Amino acid sequence: MKIYDADDREMMRITSLERDGSELVIKGKIFGAMPLTAKLRPEDARAALKLLDLRTAWLLLTIVFRRRRS
Repeated sequence: MKIYDADDREMMRITSLERDGSELVIKGKIFGAMPLTAKLRPEDARAALKLLDLRTAWLLLTIVFRRRRS
């Protein structure tokens, strides 16, 4: 998975999502060079859900079925 900045340049490449107990471990590279291992804790995941409104939550649920716009 890739995450892009506002100028459509690759900012982060995620190579794996793994479970470690009750945490989500995210592995990848930032800017194509710097290795990254990050952990998402349950309380932080709950905090992220509070940031979502209904339209954004719907987008997250349906984004895998959408086509890319040019």
